[in-house]
Amino acid sequence: MAVVRIVAHLVATLAATISLSCAAAPFAVRLGLEKIALDALPGFSDTTDLASPRLQDLAATLTSPSNRILLFALSDADLRRFTNGDPLDLKRRYMMVVTPKSLERERVGADLFNALIADSLRDLGKAEQVADLPKFLEGRPIGLANYLSELKKSPTAVSVLQATRLPPLAGERIFDKATPQYLLFTTSFVMVRGKALVLSVYTLFHEPADMDWLKVATQRWVEDLQRLNR
Repeated sequence: MAVVRIVAHLVATLAATISLSCAAAPFAVRLGLEKIALDALPGFSDTTDLASPRLQDLAATLTSPSNRILLFALSDADLRRFTNGDPLDLKRRYMMVVTPKSLERERVGADLFNALIADSLRDLGKAEQVADLPKFLEGRPIGLANYLSELKKSPTAVSVLQATRLPPLAGERIFDKATPQYLLFTTSFVMVRGKALVLSVYTLFHEPADMDWLKVATQRWVEDLQRLNR
């Protein structure tokens, strides 16, 4: 997971809030012979049809070139700000779905799916026991992904939670120090209709409620996509 490559784009670009009451529109993508139904969480909208170089560049920094980006979603409110050229909010929340290009046309069974997960998570190490996330991240290098916990593990879905420290927010200071930034994100490997999807959800961390939101959003999104593709 190339977190270091994320940093420069994160600081200068997107911010979002979420409204779980708005409805998104499902759409289909073809992977080999299969059509896979995709949808963002309610309150978020896919941006891949906008053909925006800025959004395309940001999405590309969040995943490996070996993956095909299927969905990159902003909150509905943030999408309106972006299209109007207005400043964005302080909470950066967005989500994406990719699939490995090498498996795009393959029928993915349990063995291949488990091999993908093992290869992707091989370097995570042990989960950190963290009582105070900002304090913990202040002692870690900027841009380093830190493994916090496994959120879900089943034969068809595995989700992990990570966090990293971003460069301080330019122009804003607290007690004569630049305002720190902490990024939380989840990665979920989901098998649907014989295809492997990788879901990612991102949010800046300001308070414990942000982590609560991320955990609930991740679980809900995995379940929604599995239900859409039954």
